[in-house]
Amino acid sequence: MFKPCVVIPIYNHHLKIKAIVTRLIEMDLPCYLLDDGSDADCMHTLDQLKSIRGVTLLRWPNNRGKGAVVCDGLAQAHADGYSHALQIDADGQHNLADVAHMLNEAEAHPDCVISAQRAYDDMPRHRKNGRLVTDIWVWINTLSLMIKDSMCGFRIYPLQSTLALLNRKSVGKRMDFDTDILVRLYWQGLDVLHVPTHVTYEAEIPSHFDILKDNLRISRMHTCLFFGMLIRIPSLLARHFPS
Repeated sequence: MFKPCVVIPIYNHHLKIKAIVTRLIEMDLPCYLLDDGSDADCMHTLDQLKSIRGVTLLRWPNNRGKGAVVCDGLAQAHADGYSHALQIDADGQHNLADVAHMLNEAEAHPDCVISAQRAYDDMPRHRKNGRLVTDIWVWINTLSLMIKDSMCGFRIYPLQSTLALLNRKSVGKRMDFDTDILVRLYWQGLDVLHVPTHVTYEAEIPSHFDILKDNLRISRMHTCLFFGMLIRIPSLLARHFPS
């Protein structure tokens, strides 16, 4: 049975979250708000939202990283009986008008990951460069061009398959999470389908990307995935040439 929900990692993003949650609840999508050690202003906003029917607030006192709280949110959603989870950011960048299309794709292809694919023209120059480098490494590490935008945190996970991965393998805990889990789900045999989207980048919405630390994490992730790819070459090539 197709039973979707939403998981939203939140760290000091309180300006847009009320409008996001309101819109998603109007779509009959239960929301898990994942408070990753936010400040008092954000906590106050989330405390107000948790009284809304369909909203569940999970809170951690200290910042653990986007990947860490999303993994816990996915586990809770699966334990609560949901079949799929839409991951969406709390900063208002993602286009909620695409949610219905993504859900339709997930219901039609329940064993696939449904990922939004951002247009390059929407991105600031530095983001384009970072995405291009990661895209190239992802194509190498999957021996495939199937994954078009591994850094986009706007996607739908089939929870049974995703929890099977998370129960046996630790994935990136911070900004390395989105790419790491998507490559490993592909290695596990899941296909990735894409829905084109446009993203809004707003100057007043702060980014929590640490240029030094997160780039080091992402570089380490690509290195680990590369060596993981080497031992999977036969199985990865077999997906292109089924018997």
